[in-house]
Amino acid sequence: MLENPVKVTGEEDEALQAFVVAHGAALRAAGIPPVFWKSLYRKISSEIYDAGEVFGIMQFQEEDEEVEDEEDAEKKKGNPGAVISSKVVVTRQSGLRVSDPTSVFLVDHAWTYRIDHARQQLEQSPGLLSRMATLMGVDFHGQAPDSDVVELVMERMWKYNQTYHLSQGTAEEKVPVWYIMDEFGSQVQHSDQPSCSMAPFFYMQGQLAYTVLWPLQDLEEGDEVTRDYAYGERDPLMRRCRLLPWIPTDLQGVSSVTTEPSDSYYENILEENKEILPVEIHPYTVPMDKILKVYSEMSQVTQNLTHPRFQLTEDKEKADIIWSFTHIKDYRKLSEEQPHVMLNQFPCESVVTVKDCLAAVARRVKGCQTPDWLPETFNLQTELPQFIRHYQLRQERGEDNHWICKPWNLARGLDTHITNNLDCIIRQRESTPKVVCKYLEDPVLFSREDIGMVKFDFRYMVMLRSVHPLCLYAYKVFWVRFANRTFSLDQFDDYQKHFTVMNYAEGAELKQVHYDEFIPMFEKQYPQYPWKEVEGVVFKVIRELFQAASSRPAPYGFSAYPSSRAIYAVDLMLKWSRGENGEQVMQPQILEVNFNPDCARACLYHPSFYNHMFQTLFLDETENCPVTQIT
Repeated sequence: MLENPVKVTGEEDEALQAFVVAHGAALRAAGIPPVFWKSLYRKISSEIYDAGEVFGIMQFQEEDEEVEDEEDAEKKKGNPGAVISSKVVVTRQSGLRVSDPTSVFLVDHAWTYRIDHARQQLEQSPGLLSRMATLMGVDFHGQAPDSDVVELVMERMWKYNQTYHLSQGTAEEKVPVWYIMDEFGSQVQHSDQPSCSMAPFFYMQGQLAYTVLWPLQDLEEGDEVTRDYAYGERDPLMRRCRLLPWIPTDLQGVSSVTTEPSDSYYENILEENKEILPVEIHPYTVPMDKILKVYSEMSQVTQNLTHPRFQLTEDKEKADIIWSFTHIKDYRKLSEEQPHVMLNQFPCESVVTVKDCLAAVARRVKGCQTPDWLPETFNLQTELPQFIRHYQLRQERGEDNHWICKPWNLARGLDTHITNNLDCIIRQRESTPKVVCKYLEDPVLFSREDIGMVKFDFRYMVMLRSVHPLCLYAYKVFWVRFANRTFSLDQFDDYQKHFTVMNYAEGAELKQVHYDEFIPMFEKQYPQYPWKEVEGVVFKVIRELFQAASSRPAPYGFSAYPSSRAIYAVDLMLKWSRGENGEQVMQPQILEVNFNPDCARACLYHPSFYNHMFQTLFLDETENCPVTQIT
């Protein structure tokens, strides 16, 4: 740990010492120089907002004449849509000195929200819509919420939004928070050579977030306060892309083609995951009469595994099978010390369970192109220029341009958003690592008598028995999930219209239709498409994915560790497409692959579920099991 750079003495400084201990890592991560920490603590603890004593907002009329200076052109474009432009300048006669420990200022946040609550807050929070409209230059003089004004604010807010996320708490609490600074902070314009820096800071004691502003150079009275909207980005092309919400740029020379990442991409993931690959071992053959001892901390396993060939144990050291809820990291130790202990996961399985890797590995199927069974997908961290160019080409061709932004490694629809707003998609890159996938504008729908035509998806459990040779089974019992509102290409923040995972949605109905009830209902609605044929294509695309993921050794694909077994949940939808002869066909689309999926419904409606899983994976016995071998 770095030595505390703030020297504190005396009783009155004990609170400051505690502040530095609690927030030192965050202060360093934000880049706030230690010289300002003492004043920052004093201003936060005493709620001192003194920026108005040093700065002011200057409004001026933009001229129509051409702007020759590139820096001025950037500033002009940085103030979206307003006839009267604004900038922040130093108004204090003595100016501002970077060496002055008090030259640090708090900026308040006018609106803090999570994306899925934005519309509701604008419509229901008194005064919020009016304030945001004024701040963003949207013409609005009424009091009652106006739907057109709400839409304009939600479109323009991506030019003003900032973000942070909490590192601790539940998955829901870690979802990124977006905020808009007050009228002062929101008028600080962009510069590639900024005079100041600004960063969010969360004060744990008060459970409040602020933006902190401090100078990077000495400023005189009248000097403008600017910041870098793409702070930390050194790559010239990526900077242009990140600044596109404010500064138009020509990307005609950029290719929209994405190829599989280099080997170093997978090597870095292995290092980041702290995963240690196993040494080579000889495969273990389970004796026919052996009772296998199973260790698991998962209640779904311990309460439902009743097969006579398996015996539960609480002693991990005596286990023949370890069925772990958490990711195993040190495979080398297990392979050296317990080579014949069988596991419920494979080394480097993130090549299919993490969304950016899934898209990258899938490109192997058609030689760097996205296969027909995966929505077009771009990694916003590494493929932002290609995505923007692809988006622009679709726009030029008049094609649908709705996209769904997904975190790399979250499930249950958390922090997942649908939009056709390019600014919004670009800014998502600043929150957590995300992919952006083409939203299916023409999905195969299901008629619910009580509602109408709704979206649905379905989940197949697949069992990976071995990698070399590739041995993969599918559980023939599958699970169907439905949206609760009629599908249409609008109201994309209406969760119950555009999403199907209702298990965790507060107040949402969970429509239950079992697979054996669903099949005749589906075939009645689509008599030309027998489910057996649909399922055959589903199994084909799953096979192609796992063939691609096992075509290269770890860390570029699955590790062929002989003691590994695993089950994965593959979530799919159907979309309308055209066959080789122009006929209308249902094309399966893989949405995601989940490690260690929630099997509560499986156990509830099919009590033998884990017996079937274990029998297939560990005994190589599929008799009387509803499984189909895919490979």
